Amino acid sequence: MDARLQQYEDRMKKAIEFLEGDYNGIRAGRANPHVLDKLRVDYYGTPTPIQQVGNVTVPEARVIQIAPWEKSLIKPIEKAIQTSDIGINPSNDGSVIRLVFPELTEERRKDLVKDVKKKAEEGKVAIRNIRRDGNDFLKKLGKGEASEDEVKQLEDQLQKTTDKYIKEVDVLMEKKSKEIMTV
Repeated sequence: MDARLQQYEDRMKKAIEFLEGDYNGIRAGRANPHVLDKLRVDYYGTPTPIQQVGNVTVPEARVIQIAPWEKSLIKPIEKAIQTSDIGINPSNDGSVIRLVFPELTEERRKDLVKDVKKKAEEGKVAIRNIRRDGNDFLKKLGKGEASEDEVKQLEDQLQKTTDKYIKEVDVLMEKKSKEIMTV
């Protein structure tokens, strides 16, 4: 990869990482502690990730258990979960909070797959926008600093990089869709 194009590849990698993070937040019937990644708890006035205020474990296939390090955090953690878009009601026994994930219905699975495809399309658009930025840069480069042939080679390189990351988005989408549809 030409050094002048490296920043565009780095941005494409970030778009992939963002998509993976989004996919980790989509629950697929099994308990996945990553669904809690975006949640914040008010910890002495500071929004803090749940993983930093308690021990998050998966004791069974469809149960997440949160053991707060301070009992006073049970209510704020429950509130954060209830106000989130996870769609699960927490239950607590005074010392731990449990999230029981129900089996997904066929209809809900199909809705989640649609969501996965929508996020994949957004990822592809982000990657194409990065390619467009790169092509704009190359056009400016062609007006003085580089020869026509060199610019053409760089454009081809940028397109190959774009294709590689678009393919990666498709692979991630297929993998997540398959995971959701597996009963």
